[in-house]
Amino acid sequence: MSKAAAFFDLDRTLMAGSSAFAFAREAYRTGLMSRRRILADGLANLAFRLQGSTDASTDALRDRVGDALRGIPVRDVQRMGPGILGDILPRVYPQMLQEAWSHQDEGRPAYIVTAASQEMAQLVATALLFDGALGSGWEKSDGEYTGRAIEPFTYRDGKAQAMQALAEREGLDLEASYAYSDSESDLPMLRAVGNPVAVNPDSELERVAREEGWRIIRFERLRRRLFVAVGAVAAVLLGTGAGAALQRRRQPPVRRLRRAVVRR
Repeated sequence: MSKAAAFFDLDRTLMAGSSAFAFAREAYRTGLMSRRRILADGLANLAFRLQGSTDASTDALRDRVGDALRGIPVRDVQRMGPGILGDILPRVYPQMLQEAWSHQDEGRPAYIVTAASQEMAQLVATALLFDGALGSGWEKSDGEYTGRAIEPFTYRDGKAQAMQALAEREGLDLEASYAYSDSESDLPMLRAVGNPVAVNPDSELERVAREEGWRIIRFERLRRRLFVAVGAVAAVLLGTGAGAALQRRRQPPVRRLRRAVVRR
């Protein structure tokens, strides 16, 4: 018999902020990415989020991630796992974790569906006691990433395709299943199931959810979302040293003068 499942987007749905920042910080700490690269990718990711997604921008995102991974040993990325989890786990929403576990208690397996790499997605899924994860696959050769994506790239339509493939393998009934996301970009994922749920939705997703009568979960105020977003960017900047420079510029003249006197 077919059974239902529950699918959860990761960034801003299961956790506050973006897992990409956790990856970037750990990549810098371990020497796998330069400060310049992290800042450039951070700005590109911000522009991507603000402008919305198209087929062209999705391809650009995939190519940018692939370019960052090219030539990096798979083992080095795997060893980043504990540091990445250390950043992500404190930002997991307790409400959403309980939602996922409730599905499991009722016999529905819970899966994370994210554009993050399959390795990172599975790492988080294991730590949160989920049943599995659907992330982006990246080709490997001689123990290193080649930078070429394995289709489907699990973003936008790719998420729905990965869910359909899993349903065929595991005998899942998508019409009876649930999906959770915060973003308009995940409409294909949400429409792939019979029970879509909007979580702290952006304005476009909220509009669609209200028009189509979907369940809406809202426990995060806009002010908190902005705080989390700014905090994530600041964390990356502070982690790379750029934030320290910003802090020095923001210090009042009196404080700077006092410090100069102390140094003398």
